[in-house]
Amino acid sequence: MSHISERRQEERDRRRAEIVDAAELLYAETGWDAITMDQVARRARLSRGLVYVYFRDKADLHLALVERALDTLRLRFEAAREGKERGIDEVEAIGLAYYSYAHELPHYFDACTRFEARPAGDGLQHNEAACIAAGHRVHEVIVASLNRGVADGSIRGDLGDPYVTALALWALMLGVIQIVQTKSGQISHEGFSVPQIVEQSMALARRALQP
Repeated sequence: MSHISERRQEERDRRRAEIVDAAELLYAETGWDAITMDQVARRARLSRGLVYVYFRDKADLHLALVERALDTLRLRFEAAREGKERGIDEVEAIGLAYYSYAHELPHYFDACTRFEARPAGDGLQHNEAACIAAGHRVHEVIVASLNRGVADGSIRGDLGDPYVTALALWALMLGVIQIVQTKSGQISHEGFSVPQIVEQSMALARRALQP
C-alpha cells in the first residue's frame, strides 16, 4: 500500500471512529431507540450524507457499536483472568466481570442483547460477520479458562465440548443479569438482595464445574 493510500485509509478509519463515538455517546445518554442518524451526524460534526457513506443505515451503525462492545467485553474477561491461581477461579472471575460490565456499561450490554435477538437474515453483511467473529473471541476466553481448569484439576473433565460449556455458562449469567435488571423489586419483596442472587448463581455454577 502506498503512502497516499495509507493516509486515505487512516482518514477513513478516523472518520468512521468519530461516527461510532458520537453514536455511543448518544446511546449512553438516551438509549438506542431515540437516536436518529441526523443526531449522530450533528454530534460527530459531520454532514448527514457523510455518515451514510460509512454506514448504510441505523442498523448498520448499530453493528459497529456491537463489535466495539464485544471487544470491550473480551478485554474485561482477559483482565479478570489475570493472576488467578486456577482455571475455575478464572471462570468465576469472568462471570463477575460480565455482571459488572452490564452494570457499568448498560448501553454496551443492551447493544449486545439486541444483536443476539436479531432475526436471522438471508446472509451475513460485513459488519454482522465482524460482530459474530468478535463474539467468538469473547467465548474463546472462557474456553481457555475451562481448559486450564481441566488441566489443573479444578474443573471436571467430563463436561464435554468446552465451547458448548462456555456458551452454557454465558447463557446462565445472561439470564441472571436480565433477571436482576427486570425483577429487582420482586427479589426485594421476597426478602433477598441482588448480590445474594448473583452470589448464589456463581456458587451453583462453581459446584457444577468442580470435580
